[in-house]
Amino acid sequence: MVHTPTSPPQKLSKLEGIKENSNFLREPLATEILEETTHFTENAVQILKFHGSYQQDNRDNRVKGQEKDYQMMLRTRNPGGFIPPQLYLTLDRLSDEYGNQTLRVTTRQGFQLHGILKKNLKSAIAAIVNSMGSTLGACGDLNRNVMAPPAPFKNRPEYQYAWKYADNIADLLTPQTEAYYEIWLDGEKFLSAEESPEVVAARQRNSNKTLFPNKEEPIYGVHYMPRKFKCSVTVPGDNSIDVYTHDVSLVVITDEHGQLQGFNILAGGGMGRTHGKEETFARLSDPLGYVAKEDVYDAMKAIVATQRDYGDRVQRRHARMKYLLHDWGVEKFRAKVEEYFGKPLEPFKPLPEWKYQDYLGWNEQGDGKLFLGISVENGRVKDEGSFRLKTALKSIIDQFELPMRLTANHNIILYEIEPSQKAAIEGILHDCGIITNPQEVESLTRYSMACPALPTCGLAITESERALPGIIGRIKQVLTKVGLEDEEIVIRMTGCPNGCARPYMAELGFVGSAPNSYQIWLGGSPNQTNLAQPYTDKLPDKDIEKFLEPLFAYFKQEKASKESFGQFCHRVGFEALRAFSEGYQPIKVRRIRKNQHRVSVPDEMFTRLKEASEGEKRPMNHIVQEALEAYFSQKQSN
Repeated sequence: MVHTPTSPPQKLSKLEGIKENSNFLREPLATEILEETTHFTENAVQILKFHGSYQQDNRDNRVKGQEKDYQMMLRTRNPGGFIPPQLYLTLDRLSDEYGNQTLRVTTRQGFQLHGILKKNLKSAIAAIVNSMGSTLGACGDLNRNVMAPPAPFKNRPEYQYAWKYADNIADLLTPQTEAYYEIWLDGEKFLSAEESPEVVAARQRNSNKTLFPNKEEPIYGVHYMPRKFKCSVTVPGDNSIDVYTHDVSLVVITDEHGQLQGFNILAGGGMGRTHGKEETFARLSDPLGYVAKEDVYDAMKAIVATQRDYGDRVQRRHARMKYLLHDWGVEKFRAKVEEYFGKPLEPFKPLPEWKYQDYLGWNEQGDGKLFLGISVENGRVKDEGSFRLKTALKSIIDQFELPMRLTANHNIILYEIEPSQKAAIEGILHDCGIITNPQEVESLTRYSMACPALPTCGLAITESERALPGIIGRIKQVLTKVGLEDEEIVIRMTGCPNGCARPYMAELGFVGSAPNSYQIWLGGSPNQTNLAQPYTDKLPDKDIEKFLEPLFAYFKQEKASKESFGQFCHRVGFEALRAFSEGYQPIKVRRIRKNQHRVSVPDEMFTRLKEASEGEKRPMNHIVQEALEAYFSQKQSN
């Protein structure tokens, strides 16, 4: 019996009924996948999410009176961002055969395939599972992909523990229904890896009513979770995974010899919110306590059971665990967790300050091998012009059979690289236009993130991934104008307030609020340790430079030593920012009159010049300038 925190009981949301009547995630999906239609019904779409896919349509192709351009987005579930070489090559092939010829690294360390037609979905999922991958639980009201630092340090045991327990927590909370294998693999259960015996035992141990005994879903029951549930495992000081933004974060605690002792637990983080609904908000997680390593699985089950049984199943906007902690308070929440756990949690252990790291460039693994972090702008793996990351990665994985780890900032880490392979890998990347030196990556781009938004996401209010590169270029111009051309700022953008790129932790966050308009958030920190706050609700895209110039000018004038833009905004406060902006006089840039000097050329020469310009696709004045520079250079040498 699922309890709710409301009394007397209220009518559950429609989706709770769909889950209950699905026969553990089977129907109506199992029936509709066999039908020769272009899309699923709404009820099937809700169950499809649990299997790792969202039904979308390409909004660029919408035509009034015609059926939508339906397509499926498929998302992988790979704890700690681990992608074995055979899985990557399969995803690369599927993106070409069935998708839109690109792959998208997500901000939860997974891959997304976009553009898959309904008729090809079963073949795509089967191929992924048979290549040591999975999509089960990548979406839906259950535990999502478990995150962990992507750095493959072999000489730092705490990093290896983080990977191990990310895998184990993912296994513990994986749906046990056979529906996934029945629908996509015709009942053949393909095990990509053997589960740890301690995980199997923990899943079967019904301590203090954390389980539904003898049920197909012993942890989740027929209703699964009230909303999505997100976990991470990290090491002290490493905030490469936005530690405060998850429902549960475990922090590895070792002794002076590097032996695992237990885990600190943080709980109650989450980014999603809704414009105009003040009862929805982004929230940072709270320290909950410490648990010894042998008790970590029971502690996780206790937290899951608390949210499962007391999370709001009436209002989905209020259903994430962060609202339960907010409404109850940390003490009441901890007491209920301890009731399921069967004993008190120990006090939270002291931790060093958190620091964001992206691990770009060449690094030592600690065992004689190397790893390489590659910056992927907005996470999109594609071939476009001289930038051919998709070609480069396929060539490298094909030739060297390297595993990869995806990062929470949608970058890619290749590892297990022999030093003798470095030159060849560098050569492939260089030939494909890929930068391997992080110092050569534009800093605003390096620390930025965007969600996919338009045209595929049905929730998008405005552009994000397609807009951010151009907006970053404009921001760079404003920074240069005020004398801050070398400034590093964490910029994040989403096309709606759901916060998939975690804009509420950014120093400068853009959140879609209307077509071509953004709500602006200011005051996050470079290490993602405090929430930004909303500064203005609806900034038109065309006014970005006008809006930012006074803020950057004030920052340059009054910033403290080594203070970042986000820290500055947090310190001086929004009232001071607005007061300075109101009295600000824009910097005047002297404009050079166009065509200030004219030179005439014969008609025949002009015709030839025009033909060259059209053939080379560059302005005529560029060709003239090049010719004159060559002339004067030759004159000078003579």
